Amino acid sequence: MSRADAIRVVTGYKDCAEREKHAMTASEWAMLMATPLFKAMGPDIVRTVLHARSAQPFERGAQIFQQGDPADSFFYIFDGWVKLYRQREDGEEVVVTVCTAGETFAEAAMFMGGRYPVSAEAVSSSRIIRVDGAALRKAIEQRPQLAFDMLAAASGHLRLLVAQIEQLKVQSVPQRIADFLLRQGHVEAGPLTIALPYEKALIANRLGMTPESFSRGLAKLRALGVEVERDKVRIADVSKLTRYARKKAVEI
Repeated sequence: MSRADAIRVVTGYKDCAEREKHAMTASEWAMLMATPLFKAMGPDIVRTVLHARSAQPFERGAQIFQQGDPADSFFYIFDGWVKLYRQREDGEEVVVTVCTAGETFAEAAMFMGGRYPVSAEAVSSSRIIRVDGAALRKAIEQRPQLAFDMLAAASGHLRLLVAQIEQLKVQSVPQRIADFLLRQGHVEAGPLTIALPYEKALIANRLGMTPESFSRGLAKLRALGVEVERDKVRIADVSKLTRYARKKAVEI
């Protein structure tokens, strides 16, 4: 095997130059280590399970893995959005969830072994890193306490998810949408124009509503200066929309 072939097998890139182009930055390493699961592992084990891999780019529509593939890894998203879905026998696609930057996916399937119960597809341009399951299981065998540390981290993440679900219950549909839109920008006042990160039906799924409810809720936000043109959203006054999103459940 040539050196170039070896690089391609280990990292997924065709040569050192391509690997360097997508190498993890110091800020990305800090972002990774701030995630409870990786924080529980510690930097030495994280470096071991990553096998010097870099974040891999995925274009919109690219398949990360398919339902039924061997569940030998889990994944962390640096940038972008990933859809997890199941294909029914009649061919209909059922979206399970949508994940975004700072989140992991497929870890439960990897720990259980067997095969992935869902497929994963990038629904926007994304940068994702693969974590080797065999290396992680070996690390746990060598240091059993790691399993308890990771379980504690997963439990903390579960509590956070439950809190987020509770928050959804107390927000009206337009407020949920407003909160989602505000999270796509990084300004606190003034006007803002953003591009919806993926199709509206998937956004509705992530926010726990039907596509019809999403469209109606988005229309109600016009009264607060929110205009929509295809996948572009213009917010006239970010601070005004923020105040509305943070109120107790109210309709417009």
